[in-house]
Amino acid sequence: MRAALRKEDGLMSDQEKREYTTDDILALPEGVRAELIDGRMYYMASPTMTHQRLLVGLTVQIYNYIREHGGGCQVFAAPFAVFIMNDKRNYFEPDILVVCDPDKLDEAGCHGAPDWVIEIVSPSSRTMDYYKKAGKYAEAGVREYWIVDPAREAVVICRLEKGEEPVIYPFTDKLASGVMEGLELDIQAV
Repeated sequence: MRAALRKEDGLMSDQEKREYTTDDILALPEGVRAELIDGRMYYMASPTMTHQRLLVGLTVQIYNYIREHGGGCQVFAAPFAVFIMNDKRNYFEPDILVVCDPDKLDEAGCHGAPDWVIEIVSPSSRTMDYYKKAGKYAEAGVREYWIVDPAREAVVICRLEKGEEPVIYPFTDKLASGVMEGLELDIQAV
């Protein structure tokens, strides 16, 4: 049964509140996507055209950089399962993720924290991306978290590993990755 969503955060209705696990996520009908944060299930809306353009454009830039410069990192685009805390209560599908430890990867997805996560904000994901996910990514050990916000034409870069304050950059800036030395993403090119 699919519960009603609150537009502001994708949260299930009060009558549907209960403890969910990754087993519930894996049992969802094909095409229905959701994430878990501490046992709470959040359905995901279909992405917009702008979201998809950013997703593909940024993923291609990262992929091409890895291909040209080598290294052990791999980039994945949603939907790709991330068992962020290696437990049954937390499951994410970041828009873009980079994993540099091949031991975290198998056919089911990523087990543990990716090195770098990029979320592309949509109106229905704003609360999730800026608040709920940011805290969980920091707790799990994600080294770097980017929030790409098309409505604001800005990117918030959180260098979690270094404990630095988040920095906001306009889309017009080329953005350097702290995880992949030498990589600069050009959002304007997307």
